[in-house]
Amino acid sequence: MLAVLSIALPVFALILTGWGAARARLLGRDSTGAMNSFVVWLALPAVLFRAMAQIDPADLLNVGLLASFGLGIAVPFVISLVWSRRAGNPLSNSAIQALSATYCNVGYMGIPLCLMAFGQASLVPGIVTMVMTACVQFGAAIVLIEMDRPGPPNLLRSARRIAGAVARNPLTIAPVAGLAVALTGLPLPLVVDRFLVLLGAAATPCALVATGLMLGETTEKFQPRLVARLVVLKLLLQPAIAWVVAFHVMVLPPAWGETAVIMSALPTGAGAFILAKLYGREAASTSGAVLVSTILSFATLSLLLVWLT
Repeated sequence: MLAVLSIALPVFALILTGWGAARARLLGRDSTGAMNSFVVWLALPAVLFRAMAQIDPADLLNVGLLASFGLGIAVPFVISLVWSRRAGNPLSNSAIQALSATYCNVGYMGIPLCLMAFGQASLVPGIVTMVMTACVQFGAAIVLIEMDRPGPPNLLRSARRIAGAVARNPLTIAPVAGLAVALTGLPLPLVVDRFLVLLGAAATPCALVATGLMLGETTEKFQPRLVARLVVLKLLLQPAIAWVVAFHVMVLPPAWGETAVIMSALPTGAGAFILAKLYGREAASTSGAVLVSTILSFATLSLLLVWLT
């Protein structure tokens, strides 16, 4: 237990540091945006590019990983969507709720946590889960929201929005560029590699502090019962499904299976809140899910790490 806490406590201590800095207004009004921009555009892409440039491309087609993490998303997503629709909510609101119940904080929290817990063996499966989250899951939510907009469904408009979001996202550009380097079979020049190591070393602390800054600035009021339902699906059902598939159906290697489960058990990521604000739908419930799931995940992730290790 002490070994697990030595992994979990520093992660949440950094989040708490960011939260405290936001509440005390120590870093100024624009600190959250600046910190997020640094992580998203510089530090985390350096980690992802370097990791992908050094992998075996065949590792990306691991069916067991895709199935365990994918089903962990799909089942609670559908449950939340159907539940919300039966309650009479519009499709767009229901889609945002379903995203809040399944969208993992993979980049900011998941990759740093898995690297600390499982080492470099977790980086490739971690990147695969990030691509699934940022591209496939985000894209599915956008399609559902667009289907609920006035007028006939416009698949071309939805496709443009998804393609544009993916093409502009450095967290998807970086691993794709790294994969292109890996396919050439050429090693990274030593100078480039050292540059990426130095820049990427800032990703973990800055991403976690940025998460705390965002939580510290959350002011939306939410419905407790709705948020409780979303958080139960997120922190309990999603990792349970991933665990069953990873270890009892597909039987993944330990580091890959553990990464799939931990990634599924992460709290709701800020991407869900960004999409909710963009479309003006369910921003309060989404921010509540981010806040509550992040707080509770200290206990759930710590217990899960104990159990897995």
